[in-house]
Amino acid sequence: MTSLHYLGAVLILALITAVGIYSGRKVSSAKDFSSGGRKAGVGIIAGSIIGTLVGGASTIGTAQLAFNYGFSAWWFTLGGGIGCLILGLGFAKPLYNSEITTLPQVFAREYGQTASTVSTVLMSIGSFLSIVAQVLSGIALVTTVSHLGSFPATVCIVLLMLAYVIFGGVWGAGLVGIVKTILLYATVIICGFMALNLGGGLSAFREALPSDQYFSLFARGTMVDMGAGISLILGVITTQAYIQAIISAKSLKISKSGAIVSAILIPIVGTAGIFVGMYMKMTAPNMVAGEALPTFIMQNLPPLVAGMVMATLLVALVGTGAGVALGLSSMICNDIYKVYFNKNASDKTLLKAARIIIAGILIIVAILASGNLGSLILGWSFMSMGLRGAVAFAPLCCALFLPGKIHKKFALGAIILGPTFVLIGKFILPSHIDPLFLGVSVSILVMFLGYFANKNKSNLDKSQ
Repeated sequence: MTSLHYLGAVLILALITAVGIYSGRKVSSAKDFSSGGRKAGVGIIAGSIIGTLVGGASTIGTAQLAFNYGFSAWWFTLGGGIGCLILGLGFAKPLYNSEITTLPQVFAREYGQTASTVSTVLMSIGSFLSIVAQVLSGIALVTTVSHLGSFPATVCIVLLMLAYVIFGGVWGAGLVGIVKTILLYATVIICGFMALNLGGGLSAFREALPSDQYFSLFARGTMVDMGAGISLILGVITTQAYIQAIISAKSLKISKSGAIVSAILIPIVGTAGIFVGMYMKMTAPNMVAGEALPTFIMQNLPPLVAGMVMATLLVALVGTGAGVALGLSSMICNDIYKVYFNKNASDKTLLKAARIIIAGILIIVAILASGNLGSLILGWSFMSMGLRGAVAFAPLCCALFLPGKIHKKFALGAIILGPTFVLIGKFILPSHIDPLFLGVSVSILVMFLGYFANKNKSNLDKSQ
């Protein structure tokens, strides 16, 4: 990177940091921090969702996968978009009307405190792995294009995550998410069009690359790619960060609109990344796949603009990690700290606790990311969305749409057995079958058994 690259990067990072700090002026209570005080508009809702969901996997990761498999890489953003659509059309109304702050509170109300606590712990594991993965991805990006070592790169990324949400909470995630989304979409879409043009158009892509592999949504195998898409769908529906955005809206109509806007925009950025990955496969087939998007930017954009784009990609990673950290802190603060440690905590105490928890989470992440756990955690982080879905999807659906129909023991069993069988499936199933199918199927089966057991008991009581 030259001085112009660094200048462009500094301009973007200064803008993002300033917006993050400014958003703190809108926060005066814990409710403002965790749910925006229910004052957020469509832009804040969509900014929070897109700002958290569109990160390293949706940009650098999509281009990397497209380098090897083409349109199969679209499942990451396509699944995310479908998940947002289902969240907006099917889940927004019961979630918004429930007036809860966190997902485990739904479980506490329907299945009892034990189910709530266990779900908080299990979902927190998946969320934590996701944050670590974003930091590790950011380290790889920073160290690839600069002379910084892994430790200063880690410090830089964690400080940016803190600035992203610790001052403004949902307002920080939303306001910065709006700015980030505008920057990210403008730059990545331009790169997509440039790649398509430099490659000679769609027909030239088809001639240069095998169509059955690069223009198929199931190039990695039907079960593998379907599993990736379903993981994203279930992960979006059951992740605290996205639910937090939904419940922060001024009204139910705005809540739905924000989710639908996200559903439309998220798949677009994936398409642009796919064309960049495929172009780099055509022109530099032996390069490291993970460097496809950064290399394209550095080679084909003016230095000042390239620096701004690289900083925008860094912010995309930062935003995803910070948004998930915000959701994780809300669960820990409301469903662990307030329940077991300080039941009568004041609003000011909860706000302070939420910020301390975010800082603590990111410090632990930084320590782990600086160690030798990179490959292990990156490997497991791909399961983080599916793991959260296996924990919460079936119990959440029954709590919202079949209230009072499932005994809490069955719900607790589903919450525990779902992720357990995802992990078991990782070792016993063939590699082409996503273990998510096993975990979610077991969870749904347990909830069905609970439904019929409750129905039979009701019929027996009536007959007596």
